[in-house]
Amino acid sequence: MAFSSFFIFLVIVVVVASTGILFKPGEWYAQLKKPVWTPPNWMFPIVWSVLYLLIAIAGWAVFEAQGFSFLLGLWGLQMALNMAWSWLFFGRHQMVAGLIDIVLLALVIVLFIVLAWGQVLIAAYLFVPYLLWVLLAMALNHQLWVLNRGS
Repeated sequence: MAFSSFFIFLVIVVVVASTGILFKPGEWYAQLKKPVWTPPNWMFPIVWSVLYLLIAIAGWAVFEAQGFSFLLGLWGLQMALNMAWSWLFFGRHQMVAGLIDIVLLALVIVLFIVLAWGQVLIAAYLFVPYLLWVLLAMALNHQLWVLNRGS
């Protein structure tokens, strides 16, 4: 594998991750009613840092194995959906739009895993923790919407 191409995937992931810096939870999020199982705030940047590294490695592995392909296109689509969520949820305070986005994100991640399983197995494995965290985030997004609809 050419390590130089990994840098490109790392840059893409850093750009996507920067939306979490641009659109921070802030006071709006702090005021929301939250379910008791909400992870502590300190956990989010740690988990996302690890996940973004795994996502970059997975994209790089797909590119090295297949070049520009449908699977790489799915990788790009999930990056776009990932980036949109922070803007929708934290930037625009649109919980329903965020929920729609994260459901689509989870579906694209599942499709990526299923297709990568038969083509670039390491990429499929690397996306499993990502899927689990996105499912948790999706459940949290839903619960935040339910708990704060009338507020």
